[in-house]
Amino acid sequence: MILELLDEAVASGARLSRACATLGLSTRAVQRWRARPGGEDGRHGPNTVPGNKLSEVERAQILQMANSPEYRDLSPKQIVPRLADRGEYIASESSFYRVLRENDLLTHREPSQPRRHHKPSEYAAHGPCEVWTWDITYLRSAVQGMYFHLYLIVDIWSRKIVGWRVEHDESMDYSAELVTRICIEQDVDPEGLVLHSDNGGPMKGSTMLATLQRLGIVASFSRPHVSDDNPYSESLFRTLKYRPWYPQRPFSSIEEARTWVAHFVTWYNEEHLHSAIGFVAPDDRHEGHDEDILARRREVYEEARRRRPERWSRHTRDWSRVEVVTLNPTPRSAAQEEADAAAA
Repeated sequence: MILELLDEAVASGARLSRACATLGLSTRAVQRWRARPGGEDGRHGPNTVPGNKLSEVERAQILQMANSPEYRDLSPKQIVPRLADRGEYIASESSFYRVLRENDLLTHREPSQPRRHHKPSEYAAHGPCEVWTWDITYLRSAVQGMYFHLYLIVDIWSRKIVGWRVEHDESMDYSAELVTRICIEQDVDPEGLVLHSDNGGPMKGSTMLATLQRLGIVASFSRPHVSDDNPYSESLFRTLKYRPWYPQRPFSSIEEARTWVAHFVTWYNEEHLHSAIGFVAPDDRHEGHDEDILARRREVYEEARRRRPERWSRHTRDWSRVEVVTLNPTPRSAAQEEADAAAA
């Protein structure tokens, strides 16, 4: 019967190895069956019972002990040593775990449940001042073990640095003042704006959270110790510290650090051509000038193609505008991606 099923699967287009794996067989075993007259199953299984196999009485004793009032809130790692202190041995920790797993009893055994951290919600920015991310990084000072702290807020859609400050320490008060100042200076309506950050004290302090609530800003936070949840700020810090003119020596004063960061922000916003947004400057994209820049580039390439069409086998470089930028996108299936493409 098994050989007939395999023949039917192969005839329908399946690979023999995949069909065998589905039935829990190896390809070599099937080949041996076909080589024997009649094709009988020659498997007989083990001829002996393992000498260290637990008896039904021992398995029942493990379950009884693990579920007793004294031990029901303890893991096997705690139960086995305690039994040894009492002069008792029932089974090893691995045997405890195996028996509990087979009986669907291997769950968190303490009354308090561990805190679960879920991936942050997906946020899509279709224009400037919809989703911001921010973080704090260290700048070395002349004093060993002491640092200046750079607060940096970036708009993920335009990649523009919308606000920054350099201070001697981390503080939720500094964070709250920075966000408030940016909204006032840039005339931003903060209602519904998403501000994403890590889980540090300046990000989740009471003053900062109260300020965000007062402004109507939606607070979003990364999972603990997961830097990928805040990729735009992490990438920006890498760009900052890998600039050729980033100081190799520590900053001698906080004024020097502020001066250097001010020059960097000007260069980054006005001159740096960012690869993720079509190689345009963040300021140009933030102000909507990138459409004209990209249109002129398309014209240049089309004109070059008209002059020398043999140099392009298919099409010229894609200078299309990046319309949507997503923070922590949710994985999509191929069907969903096709549906999104059709809707676009």
